[in-house]
Amino acid sequence: MKKILIVLMVLISISGLAQNDALFDQGKELYKAEKYQGALDSWMKILEREQHSASLYFNIANAHYKLNNIGPSVYYYEKALQLDPNDSDIKNNLAFAENARIDVIEPLPQTVFKRWYQRISGIMSFDGWAATATVFSILFVLLFLAYYFSVSERRKRLFFTTAIASICVVFATLVLAFKTYDDAQRYRPAIIFAEETEVRSEPTMGSEPAFLLHEGTKVMIRDREGDWFRISLADGKDGWIPASELKEL
Repeated sequence: MKKILIVLMVLISISGLAQNDALFDQGKELYKAEKYQGALDSWMKILEREQHSASLYFNIANAHYKLNNIGPSVYYYEKALQLDPNDSDIKNNLAFAENARIDVIEPLPQTVFKRWYQRISGIMSFDGWAATATVFSILFVLLFLAYYFSVSERRKRLFFTTAIASICVVFATLVLAFKTYDDAQRYRPAIIFAEETEVRSEPTMGSEPAFLLHEGTKVMIRDREGDWFRISLADGKDGWIPASELKEL
C-alpha cells in the first residue's frame, strides 16, 4: 500500500511539474506576442501552486513592468533578487523599474565599515553563509586530521597553516550568518503597492500626515500595531501606514 502511495505521489509530482513547464512556456510565447496580461496570468498560475524560482519572479516582474505596474514590478524583481542576488539581468531591470518611481529617496551617509559590511553580506543570504561555515568546518576537521597523521614536517606545516585559515573562515562566516539572520528578522523590507498613500505620525487615520509615498518605493517594516505598520525609509524618515498599502518581501 505504501509503495502504491509513493508511486502515485511521484506521478502527481511529475504531472504538476509538466503542467508548470507548459504554463511557463505558454507565458513566454504570450510575452513575445506582446500579450503581457495573458503571460502574467499564465505565470501567476504557477505561483499559485507555490512553485518559486528566480526566473519565474523575473518574468512576472517583466510583464508587470510592460503593463506599467510599477509597484508589482519592483516587488517581483526584488523577490527574484532574493533567490539570485548576483544576477546582472535582474539588477539591471530592477534599476529601470526603480527609475520609474515617483519617490526619490536619498539614503543617509554611511561609514566605510557599514558599506563594506553591506557589500560582503549581500553576496549570500544567511542560509548561504551558514552553509559556507559548515563546509569550512568539515574542511578544517579534514586538514587537522591530515596534519595530525602526517609524517613529513613540510606537509605538517602546510596542513596546519591551511587548517588555521579554514577555522578563521568558519568564524567569519558564522558571524555573517548570525548577523544577516538578525538583520532579516529586524529589518523586513516591503514595497508600496498603493498608487499614493499618506504616512502618518500615529497608527490612526485621524493622526497628522507626515509625508506621502507612491507605488514602488521600498520601505523597512519596524513594528506592527493592529492593521498598521511602522515603516522607515533610507533617508531616516519614519511613520505609520495601513498594512493594506504595502506588500512585504
